[in-house]
Amino acid sequence: MEERPGVITFQEQPLTLLGNEVRVGDAAPDFTATGTDLGPVTLSEHRGKVVILSSVPSLDTPVCDAQTRRFNAEAAALGDDVKILTISMDLPFAQARWCGMAGVDAVKTLSDHRDAAFGRAYGVLIKELRLLARAVFVVDRSGTLRCVQVVGEITDEPDYEAVLRAVRELV
Repeated sequence: MEERPGVITFQEQPLTLLGNEVRVGDAAPDFTATGTDLGPVTLSEHRGKVVILSSVPSLDTPVCDAQTRRFNAEAAALGDDVKILTISMDLPFAQARWCGMAGVDAVKTLSDHRDAAFGRAYGVLIKELRLLARAVFVVDRSGTLRCVQVVGEITDEPDYEAVLRAVRELV
């Protein structure tokens, strides 16, 4: 497995990402994560839809909370042909609790805690923390990556407008 040191930082301290780097134009790697009902969820289940994959270290942190709430708020304007999946290492029980408390109902949360399949496939597993890096990927209806955004500093938010522009071009 590829190691990519220094791609991201946490409070200006460099960290190492595990997994292969994905790029715009690549086929979006399929993965299996765990839904809040403890069932498996795959990217391939959403083929035919535009998918936003929003990767966060933990929903219980301020920036991850803000990122997930922002995509939840944007979901209605994007329509039914867009699915938003927020993926973290949080346990499914914690994700369900957080969604209930935050009123998040348009974003589906997935846990990568079992084997980090998403983190490894998208190159966003943080070696030092075994958390996911903050990143956003947009996958088109045919399964091709159309936007890849790995946020350089974990405490920064992604460029929402760039992600939303990429999505609007596809719907």
